[in-house]
Amino acid sequence: MKEIYLAGGCYWGVEKYIASLRGVTATEVGFANGHVMAPAYVEVKHGDTGHAETVRVTYDETVIPLPSLLRLFLRIIDPTSVNRQGEDVGPQYRTGIYWTDETDEPVVRAILADLEKTVGQPLAVEALPLQCFYPAEEYHQKYLDKNPGGYCHVPWAEIQWAKGIDPKDY
Repeated sequence: MKEIYLAGGCYWGVEKYIASLRGVTATEVGFANGHVMAPAYVEVKHGDTGHAETVRVTYDETVIPLPSLLRLFLRIIDPTSVNRQGEDVGPQYRTGIYWTDETDEPVVRAILADLEKTVGQPLAVEALPLQCFYPAEEYHQKYLDKNPGGYCHVPWAEIQWAKGIDPKDY
């Protein structure tokens, strides 16, 4: 199994969407790449801890290769938006791709370079090694499974669509 960390605004919807993809074996929401050790959500939500709401993704690369996973993730974010996704605003809602395996860096950079050419403007997606990750409190884990009517900036149609696709097609 491999691991990658994806920040795409509010982690509830990102987690639900990513968990729906075939080949993703585990997800966990939390806070990445900030300067406060082991922050709680009440600290991060004010935007001054440096952390991004992030999903830890464990996946089987034989089922969903990293390029496919990244392209599918990039479908659900506005990659040009700075510190904002949907109605969520602040540095904790910035977008990012964080790796722990240095061999993932060229893959991440190539996917982002291709997207930037397609979009025709600079992207606001951070691409960095993971510095730190702290899991969010239990009530945030699988939040939309526990609260089906909960807030989600990811369109429900995308989440439903993700359940039926072959990831290798992306």
